[in-house]
Amino acid sequence: MSRFGELLGGKTPAPAPAAPAKPDPVVVPSKPVEAIAPEPIQGIDESLDSEDGSYSTQTILESVANAKPITISVANPFANLDVMSKKELEEYGRTVGIELDRRRSRKRLVKELKEHLTNS
Repeated sequence: MSRFGELLGGKTPAPAPAAPAKPDPVVVPSKPVEAIAPEPIQGIDESLDSEDGSYSTQTILESVANAKPITISVANPFANLDVMSKKELEEYGRTVGIELDRRRSRKRLVKELKEHLTNS
């Protein structure tokens, strides 16, 4: 008899129990749902509407040319750095040419970015 047989005491192990069968899925009957059309958006320039619902390239270009410009005030260019996460700081740093180590504190990352941006 082998050493393994001696460890078992000469008894053969019982076969493993069979895995339980998966139950059949339960099907719950449901009522059909009606699709609700969205309400039209108010304030859209009605001159852009065409009869078939599409817009010509000329109409789109004219509406873009007549659009009001957006003014962005940049009082403090570093204001956004104070609210960014470490991952966002790392990604932004790569766009401006610096590789940051996320293992450092967020405060340290902000400081390194500000130094890099002021020296660039």
